[in-house]
Amino acid sequence: MRLKADLTLLVVSVIWGSAFVAQRVAGQMGSVYLFNGARYLLAVLVVLPLALHVKRIENPHSKISRDQYKWMFIAGFLLFVGSAFQQAGMLYTTAGNAGFITSLYVVLVPVALFIIWREKMHWMSIAAVALAGLGAFLLSTGGKFEVRAGDVLELTGALFWTFHVIILGKFASRFEALTFSVGQLFVCAILNLGVGFFAEPMMTFNWPLMFAIAYTAFFSLGLCYTLQVWAQSHTPPADAALILSLESVFAVISGWLILNEKLVSNQIIGCSLIFVAVVLSQFKEWNSGTIDHDHLIEGR
Repeated sequence: MRLKADLTLLVVSVIWGSAFVAQRVAGQMGSVYLFNGARYLLAVLVVLPLALHVKRIENPHSKISRDQYKWMFIAGFLLFVGSAFQQAGMLYTTAGNAGFITSLYVVLVPVALFIIWREKMHWMSIAAVALAGLGAFLLSTGGKFEVRAGDVLELTGALFWTFHVIILGKFASRFEALTFSVGQLFVCAILNLGVGFFAEPMMTFNWPLMFAIAYTAFFSLGLCYTLQVWAQSHTPPADAALILSLESVFAVISGWLILNEKLVSNQIIGCSLIFVAVVLSQFKEWNSGTIDHDHLIEGR
């Protein structure tokens, strides 16, 4: 069962990595808010039956509190802003770059906790920040002092993913997970659609765009959420964290195989440094097994 769970998480990381290719395809069509709105709304329809089924079995008479509504809106708003910056960055950068830069939120979480909540940083977190900073520079510039706009947008999105993760860890954990997930996904979808109707021309639906919407909604959000919940009940959290961090690697591989994206040697070094930083930032929890990656699905 343990091996089956680990292999399942590996499949999840492959799908999440390849989802950056689907987002890149949509990004090349100039769609940001309407694309995000469509895929998150479709994801709500995918996850909602499961959430209702779990609620009917575990808490059939429970009601959503005003406090939960408040935090679902806050989490959904952060998800909306983070996804908007991420998708906007897809117009100007590669799927591989987007995958690795987005993964920096794992490193940035302890930094934000230290700056805002004064939580002490482990020395491994400090080393991870240094490695991630150097890696992001090499990935974005190839060693030249010329940062690409798309990578800056992805990094800005990673900052909002950071605060989204913190909100989930500090406040959302007191509520039922699936119900909270559906609520924040719905908020994110409505905000994206609302802005998109005013800020963007209507999407021209074609097969590549429809595939990108369906793939990210059904597989990246709907299927992977269900698989992750099952797999993480059969494997230690620290093992799950390491396997899921391979998402950024699969983003680069998918971009290379499907979109013919290429990296120069300095960018490959940058990817390696970011990956080491992500693993290092989690390594301090390895023996204690306290890493919680249930939030990862929310950012896809």
